[in-house]
Amino acid sequence: INLIYFSFGNFFFFSFRQMKMRPGEVLIDCLESVEDTKGNNGDRGRLLVTNLRIIWRSLSLPRVNLSVGYNCIINITTRTANSKLRGQTEALYILTKCNNTRFEFIFTNVVPGSPRLFTSVIAVHRAYETSKMYRDLKLRSALIQNKQLRLLPQEQIYDKINGVWNLSSDQGNLGTFFITNVRIVWHANMNDSFNVSIPYLQIRSIKIRDSKFGLALVIESSQQSGGYVLGFKIDPVEKLQEAVKEINSLHRVYSANPIFGVDYEMEEKPQPLEDLTVEQVQDDVEIESDEHTDAFVIIKLKSTFCFLIFFSYLVHSKKQHDREPVFSEELGLAIEKLKDGFTLQGLWEVMT
Repeated sequence: INLIYFSFGNFFFFSFRQMKMRPGEVLIDCLESVEDTKGNNGDRGRLLVTNLRIIWRSLSLPRVNLSVGYNCIINITTRTANSKLRGQTEALYILTKCNNTRFEFIFTNVVPGSPRLFTSVIAVHRAYETSKMYRDLKLRSALIQNKQLRLLPQEQIYDKINGVWNLSSDQGNLGTFFITNVRIVWHANMNDSFNVSIPYLQIRSIKIRDSKFGLALVIESSQQSGGYVLGFKIDPVEKLQEAVKEINSLHRVYSANPIFGVDYEMEEKPQPLEDLTVEQVQDDVEIESDEHTDAFVIIKLKSTFCFLIFFSYLVHSKKQHDREPVFSEELGLAIEKLKDGFTLQGLWEVMT
């Protein structure tokens, strides 16, 4: 699974293995008494806030859980909600979008008078939004100042290579290469604003290939970043080979312990995630992953219980009132009439 895969979507009923921290993922806060008011109203659970996502897990039924990645969040607000555990109270509303499908999540802190739910989630999400340079491929950004790379916190320059040609045009553009512990940066010598920043997180492959300009360094970015193929000419060949070796080495080091740039710490350190989770029994949900998919993941939900919980998070645009109930022979119960073009079979599977 991609290092930052869980920050790109919503996940439901995932396994104990998938709940474990990814390399570079850090548990920032843990709230013991939080209700998932939208999908599991009346059920007390535990909310985990990491530097990549929010995880909620039912205390009474561990297989009932969800993960909300910061990258798919559209908006976070606080509004009044009707909680079975707290009644009318202020709650955290999170609106997300995955593959053109909108989801809404509502979390209520069961402990009265505590603003920690709001402060933790909102602050960490803001830290995630303001540190995208660590994770996103950027073109023509404010990277260079006085011919020097503007370093990010925790970033170190390992090498600077002059006389590097960018092969994006027929003539090529002469520029300078910076190799750091977080990314690769190139900028044109004649125009600092003509540049590219490629985080190791978004690099799919690093190779030496033949081109019409001779041997060149070719970097292919991930599908999530646009699937770019970027070529650079470094002379002589020995210098090119040394640069590729160095980049591959730093890429491996980064992959083992990535730096996501989300810098936020609580005054009270939460317990390690391993101490907060218990192994769950095999349930009736099969989950498949695809590193090129930024969608929510539920595949082959085998129980009506899981299906109904999942469906409750969907946001129906322009819905003024509930549709009339109809009997479903497939489920054996009454359900709200589906919109035109929707089928139960289609709702059981992920649309990718």
